[in-house]
Amino acid sequence: MMEEEELEFVEELEAVLQLTPEVQLAIEQVFPSQDPLDRADFNAVEYINTLFPTEQSLANIDEVVNKIRLKIRRLDDNIRTVVRGQTNVGQDGRQVKEITRDIKQLDHAKRHLTTSITTLNHLHMLAGGVDSLEAMTRRRQYGEVANLLQGVMNVLEHFHKYMGIPQIRQLSERVKAAQTELGQQILADFEEAFPSQGTKRPGGPSNVLRDACLVANILDPRIKQEIIKKFIKQHLSEYLVLFQENQDVAWLDKIDRRYAWIKRQLVDYEEKYGRMFPREWCMAERIAVEFCHVTRTELAKIMRTRAKEIEVKLLLFAIQRTTNFEGFLAKRFSGCTLTDGTLKKLESPPPSTNPFLEDEPTPEMEELATEKGDLDQPKKPKAPDNPFHGIVSKCFEPHLYVYIESQDKNLGELIDRFVADFKAQGPPKPNTDEGGAVLPSCADLFVYYKKCMVQCSQLSTGEPMIALTTIFQKYLREYAWKILSGNLPKTTTSSGGLTISSLLKEKEGSEVAKFTLEELCLICSILSTAEYCLATTQQLEEKLKEKVDVSLIERINLTGEMDTFSTVISSSIQLLVQDLDAACDPSLTAMSKMQWQNVEHVGDQSPYVTSVILHIKQNVPIIRDNLASTRKYFTQFCIKFANSFIPKFITHLFKCKPISMVGAEQLLLDTHSLKMVLLDLPSIGSQVVRKAPASYTKIVVKGMTRAEMILKVVMAPHEPLVVFVDNYIKLLTDCNTETFQKILDMKGLKRSEQSSMLELLRQRLPAPPSGAESSSSLSLTAPTPEQESSRIRKLEKLIKKRL
Repeated sequence: MMEEEELEFVEELEAVLQLTPEVQLAIEQVFPSQDPLDRADFNAVEYINTLFPTEQSLANIDEVVNKIRLKIRRLDDNIRTVVRGQTNVGQDGRQVKEITRDIKQLDHAKRHLTTSITTLNHLHMLAGGVDSLEAMTRRRQYGEVANLLQGVMNVLEHFHKYMGIPQIRQLSERVKAAQTELGQQILADFEEAFPSQGTKRPGGPSNVLRDACLVANILDPRIKQEIIKKFIKQHLSEYLVLFQENQDVAWLDKIDRRYAWIKRQLVDYEEKYGRMFPREWCMAERIAVEFCHVTRTELAKIMRTRAKEIEVKLLLFAIQRTTNFEGFLAKRFSGCTLTDGTLKKLESPPPSTNPFLEDEPTPEMEELATEKGDLDQPKKPKAPDNPFHGIVSKCFEPHLYVYIESQDKNLGELIDRFVADFKAQGPPKPNTDEGGAVLPSCADLFVYYKKCMVQCSQLSTGEPMIALTTIFQKYLREYAWKILSGNLPKTTTSSGGLTISSLLKEKEGSEVAKFTLEELCLICSILSTAEYCLATTQQLEEKLKEKVDVSLIERINLTGEMDTFSTVISSSIQLLVQDLDAACDPSLTAMSKMQWQNVEHVGDQSPYVTSVILHIKQNVPIIRDNLASTRKYFTQFCIKFANSFIPKFITHLFKCKPISMVGAEQLLLDTHSLKMVLLDLPSIGSQVVRKAPASYTKIVVKGMTRAEMILKVVMAPHEPLVVFVDNYIKLLTDCNTETFQKILDMKGLKRSEQSSMLELLRQRLPAPPSGAESSSSLSLTAPTPEQESSRIRKLEKLIKKRL
């Protein structure tokens, strides 16, 4: 039983003494040892076998046991010594704590003693200072008082926690009484030196008042404010008399005299009183700011009384002089006295970040900058705000309707002048740099808009800017109607204006007058101008939103005007398309009237194709050259023409009936020729061959391929019926009975023959069975389809040879 308990104890001990490899390695480095007993992997059995390798060695076992017991006793002695050493250390720690406690007590005593000495010194200084302060106050020795008062107040702060002591409280009350007496005395001295009424003020300041200002800096801030208020009021009293409302110099035409007067007063102040007031009081700026307050009030009052006499020139003159004066104040003063007022928050002009606020360019430069995208250049660094902006000129805002009405009138006259100039000078001359160029009147209009925006933004960023925006909208629409749409060539001789219905109206077989070279250039010029106006109007809207107050941004919306210019662009493109389309109509009509059943052999392209190509080669290069700066709209023209011409060509194709096999082959050749010309349309007649846009090529390929498929169906034999019907369904993806009926008419089949074929088509349209599809594919490889494909290859070789 005892042995089991010992084994368990040994196992528990080994588990506790099991050290990590890192700790064991550290021990071996600090206490290197070769003794097997110190190894971490000590094995008792191996150790005993080492001591007694043979039976004969057991003879000296007693000696070995004695040595091990000696080692154990020495180890016990070492452990006992270490434990006793730790006990002594604990006792030493308690002694140190006792010594430290004694030192702390001595420190506290020293600190309290020092505080008592310092407090007694402060009390002595306070008592003596209060006595001296009262004596100096009676003798008006403000220079000495200023230094002493600050010291006394600093010392008094140390006694806040001792106010419960009667003597300390009495000294504090004497200091407050001395401050009150000083304040009243200084105010009385200033009232005597600068009386509000009666006699003229003395010629210059005194040293007493200068020192009194230093004292006022230390006293209650209300004393300083009262001094400033009295001085400024007395300083501006003459101004109120000279520029009373009933005086002739008070009106706007003599507003310069007001600003000249205050400039003289500021110079006079610097000479006489500049050294009397402390620099941090900023007295000169305060005088100027108060002058601005008074002037704004007086001007607002007199303008309300004489509102009917305000003319735009007089108003702009007064505003210009006022903003110049505000700029003068900004250069001379920092505006630090405005931080506690509301005028600091008056609207300041936004930075120049749009094309209308840059240095004014000529109309040509304005146009060039727009075309090159200079309107998107990085913004200029923001100019520092003028803290005095609006401090006086704010009073003119209620009367800016005069300015807005004037701009309304001026812009109306400008539009009328543009109309008259256009009639006098005529459209841009062809074959010159003017062809397709932006009309100069457009740049003139936006330059004038720029001037109006700059002026109005300097005056107000509130409701007047909204009113000016409304005027801008009105004349943007008028420019679009009178200058752009109004000068588009008319497609008919009727006196009515250009409308969508007239653009889309087509009189089949009638002769439509083709536009002259001058008219084509004019249309392109109007299109380019409308694009310029569209882009610039969009930026105008953005810059107006940057200028107006944040609460008014939602009321700036020029979308309607941009839509108007987009309509002009669409109308111009439609006119160009209609003109070329109409020029091709007689040729298509001639195609439909040809006797295609009498064509005996396939030759070169037909005369009507040559005529269509001729018209395309005449018009398209002119349009492309004049729309070089607006490439995307030339692409739109090409797409719209393709969308108009190809369906019309297919419509006329259906009118060609009946058609013989050879006639169908000739038509297929003509269709392929037209397809190649249309694919080359964007770069036709150009020395620089440019790949046509993918969107345009897709439209041409899809439309003209359908025409080719129609002709291929016509060329195919109509017997057997199933093969013919399946061939039709395979070649034409948009197959229907109506198209099938037209194809049968082109083949010259009788109605009795057509009925059975139509019925067969209706049966096979929903879901043709797989057997029919396989038979159709097999029959297509029969000799007759091979002969048809042979003819197609011959046609293609003929076309390549001709090209």
